[in-house]
Amino acid sequence: MAQSFKALTVDKQGDDFSVEVRKLLLDDLPEGDTVIRVHYSGINYKDSLASIPDGNIVQNYPMVPGIDLAGVVVSSTDQRFKEGDEVIATSYEIGVSHFGGYSEYARVKADWVVPLPSGLSLKEAMIIGTAGFTAALSVQRLEDNNLSPGKGKVLVTGATGGVGSFAVSFLSKLGYDVEASTGKQNEHAYLDSLGAKSIVSREEVYDGKIRALGKQKWAAAVDPVGGEPLASLLSQIEYGGSVAVSGLTAGTKLPTAVFPFILRAVNLLGIDSVYCPMDTRKKIWNRLATDLKLSDLEQLVQHEISLEELPDALPALLKGQARGRTIVQLI
Repeated sequence: MAQSFKALTVDKQGDDFSVEVRKLLLDDLPEGDTVIRVHYSGINYKDSLASIPDGNIVQNYPMVPGIDLAGVVVSSTDQRFKEGDEVIATSYEIGVSHFGGYSEYARVKADWVVPLPSGLSLKEAMIIGTAGFTAALSVQRLEDNNLSPGKGKVLVTGATGGVGSFAVSFLSKLGYDVEASTGKQNEHAYLDSLGAKSIVSREEVYDGKIRALGKQKWAAAVDPVGGEPLASLLSQIEYGGSVAVSGLTAGTKLPTAVFPFILRAVNLLGIDSVYCPMDTRKKIWNRLATDLKLSDLEQLVQHEISLEELPDALPALLKGQARGRTIVQLI
């Protein structure tokens, strides 16, 4: 193991805030029973928030962001893992209150670690990352609530983002009639390539007015947007349909009425990838390596960058400039 290694750190002391690549020692890493040589990480919305002083994500400073990592076990005192094992670690406290994936080495709890499923490479796992995992978990929850191909159109909001792009791809692969919603006119060809059968504007989902009940348009939806658009979306779901919500890019307030729930039996399904139980987590990762495995994951990669390029790349998600995934190579 290297005597020292590189990591991206964020630090806030009073009014001073910094984002920089620094040299760390193993003793600088937080407590944990499993040391991993990180090969790849990725950029998620939380990571971008961690890179600004008022992001309200980082719980203590200094911090190494990066809520996703994939790599090879260097050492572990937990019998479930041994040197040389290829593993994934995402969510929990990683990159928020525990040093994360933007580091050549990470030390985490074995309870947070998933063995890399057969059929996925470390790079593919980080192309998927929390964004793809969240999308797959959303699809699983919709199917657990009686969604199946042939029941009608499935809407994906924020369709060019990380979660949205994967949701379109997964649903299309499974044979669903996917309608993608985006405000980016120049991204229609991209959404077509992911398998969207039709594309609608943001205004067709939410025109600025929230109705108690609207015309029934979609059998289900994957929504990483939240806010008022979600309230509008709920009023347009078909009887017995479901919406899997995982994000809040449009805000945290949900000014809806009870009518979609009590008159149309609509289900609002909360998707939490952070503390998702390990049994479910492993099930989803196994699906991502089998029936949800995309034939060309590279298509979803917008950029592959180095640790040193992270400070410039992280703000893109906050500016609405990102499409697909940006992954970070650390080896």
